[in-house]
Amino acid sequence: MPGIASARSRAAVLLAAGAALVAGGLAGLAPGAATASSHREAPLISGEPQYDNTDVYAFVSPDRPDTTTLIGNWLPFEEPAGGPNFYKFATDAHYDINVDTDGNAQADLTFRWTFQDHVRDGSTFLYNTGPVRSLTDPNLNVLQTYDLTLLKKSNGTVVSRTALAQGVPVAPSDAGRASMPDYASLRRQALHPLTGGTGGWSDGGQVFAGQAADPFFLDLRVFDLLYGGNLSEVGNNTLRGYNVNSVALQVPTKMLTGGGQPIVGVWSSTERGNASGWYTQVSRLGNPLVNEVVIGTKDKDRFNASLPWEDARFLPYVTDPGLPKVIQKVYKTPAPAAPRKDLVQVFLTGVPGLNQPPNVRPAEELRLNTSIPPARTPNRMGVLAGDKAGFPNGRRLGDDVVDASLQVTEGKLLGAKTDLGDGVDAPDRAIGSSFPYLALPYSGSAVRGAPGKDGAAKGSGNRTTRLNAGNAADSEPADGGSSRLLPIAAIGAGALFLGGSGAVWWLRRRA
Repeated sequence: MPGIASARSRAAVLLAAGAALVAGGLAGLAPGAATASSHREAPLISGEPQYDNTDVYAFVSPDRPDTTTLIGNWLPFEEPAGGPNFYKFATDAHYDINVDTDGNAQADLTFRWTFQDHVRDGSTFLYNTGPVRSLTDPNLNVLQTYDLTLLKKSNGTVVSRTALAQGVPVAPSDAGRASMPDYASLRRQALHPLTGGTGGWSDGGQVFAGQAADPFFLDLRVFDLLYGGNLSEVGNNTLRGYNVNSVALQVPTKMLTGGGQPIVGVWSSTERGNASGWYTQVSRLGNPLVNEVVIGTKDKDRFNASLPWEDARFLPYVTDPGLPKVIQKVYKTPAPAAPRKDLVQVFLTGVPGLNQPPNVRPAEELRLNTSIPPARTPNRMGVLAGDKAGFPNGRRLGDDVVDASLQVTEGKLLGAKTDLGDGVDAPDRAIGSSFPYLALPYSGSAVRGAPGKDGAAKGSGNRTTRLNAGNAADSEPADGGSSRLLPIAAIGAGALFLGGSGAVWWLRRRA
């Protein structure tokens, strides 16, 4: 459930990248489809974690700027020590990353992962029967392989299929130090070049599937009456210590754009098969926090089953969002007047001059301008901080989509002076410098809540708090000391900041 006010839903409908976020483009919305998901963001998918998209990322590769990296995560809240049946991809599912190359709200390219199970000895309960030192080690008793297929489409119809990789091993769950004494080596072995296809896909392309530390970061206690109704619960990365199952793909950018305009729309989706061999979409994800925070409960499952082409049906949730009304009820802070036309460009069309493709059809997609080079020094606030290579121009692993969303909803693009945030500014584990960039997973040997241990929940003990007015960025100790100012709150799609007129309230935490 990603999101500042919920667990990862994709409510990043608020980010913007230009000085003027004006409405526009509403007339182009016609029935179509949508696809987005998150951590437990909809009633049906919350009971099927293997099929639940948690996040999607799209960015120009920082170390190989002629390539683009696409990442999709599934299976939220993996407890690292969750054996003996550790975490695997479903074998009756299509795990898809979709790319719209021309802005018509339909997938032109679909990269599809399908997985197969392999068990060496079904008579033992063990995931591994001894230390595992390679992906072909006979001690790895339960393993998976996958095929990667490229589906080229025209107006939603598949016109060709190309095998880009076949029978590739999945990096296993990290059962613990005794079982996998050098997990980093196993990760490296799971990187695989694209060997199939023609026309350049294998020209430096590579693929990965396996477990990783959940890169999303935020404080999810928003569901407890918006941080307890008194803001005493903010500042903890709820996802610290948990893993996800990830797929990652790095491809030559020229193969995504086809030599045409450089802006692509990206979303992930999951199709589940039934006994008759038919597949039905059960989850989707584009921008962060959307289904979780923006879409109403009665439409969450419908949103997961729909396509971007149909997103007009969900437009009222964007132009008249419910979250600001909840905040007004709990904290007496007036909600912005509807209709919120200022949210339409970032959420549905992309921002003119940044990542809006020509002749765009409004649809919920994560839009990336591949012609913008990677930033030498990425800023977690992305476009809001002048870093045009960051969110909402695509999404990098270190982009703070929660804080960016909060500040946009408070009017940052309209000149408002605000530094809102949830007090969680980065993933707990550092992002890698090369593909697949994901941090190694937390180990099954980790002891939750034991400071200093692998994967421990740092700073989770008792703390005293007090309200204080000020600017967190200016007041935080330069040495990263134990006292830091935390923004009181405000959440995702259409959320309003929680503060008095002319003042920003913050919560000081002492670790």
